[in-house]
Amino acid sequence: MIKLLINGIGGKMGNEVAKLILQEKDMNLLGGLDRHNNSNSYYPIFPNIDSLLESPDVIIDFSTPEATISLLPYCMSHHIPMVIATTGFTKEQQNEILDTSVQIPIFQSSNMSYEITLVSQIIAKLSQKLPEADIEIVETHHNQKKDSPSGTALLLANSINAEGSYIYEFNRMQKREKRNPKEIGFSSIRGGNIVGEHSVFFFNPNETLEIKHTAHSRTIFAEGAIKATKFLVKQKIGYYTMKDLM
Repeated sequence: MIKLLINGIGGKMGNEVAKLILQEKDMNLLGGLDRHNNSNSYYPIFPNIDSLLESPDVIIDFSTPEATISLLPYCMSHHIPMVIATTGFTKEQQNEILDTSVQIPIFQSSNMSYEITLVSQIIAKLSQKLPEADIEIVETHHNQKKDSPSGTALLLANSINAEGSYIYEFNRMQKREKRNPKEIGFSSIRGGNIVGEHSVFFFNPNETLEIKHTAHSRTIFAEGAIKATKFLVKQKIGYYTMKDLM
């Protein structure tokens, strides 16, 4: 039985993961961490890590970058693996996560969807086959999303830019010059309650190729987090991503 704690359990994703965990026969939800305690919840919510009554086997993290980073010392001292699905980390915060993975197992992904991982592999190969194409990434999310561009958009761009030869252009409104041939442009749309939509365009003079992924439900991310958890409890110390589940 895997004892689990969800960091950010009061959010939409935290609540979605909690519902699925309760359906898993080999998992036990100890509760979650959140600043806002909903007395109507069907699981215990703790305001901070020091309030825990029992240590978990794994922590699933759908919170904020600051909340994620604040848990790293606790996880290291108690040797607790983490599944990190939070996005929007600075370079310094990401380095802290990587440093921590030298002491405990950490699974991290900006998108827990299996199909997004397939998309990232497909577009990486396409970029090699279409070296002269102009590349643009367009992502659409609900109006409550804080980071822009999305972590998934950056994940997709990084899969293309494995060798670091591309430059990222986040805001062309500030430029009055033609685009660099090695530019990856980003467009972010925010509105309504859209779960997530990502399109990668490859523009050539006489044709355009588009690869598109649409998430219709947050359940796919929750399912991915649970798969990652079952995988991580069997792993040695190290840093793991969705590619390790393929």
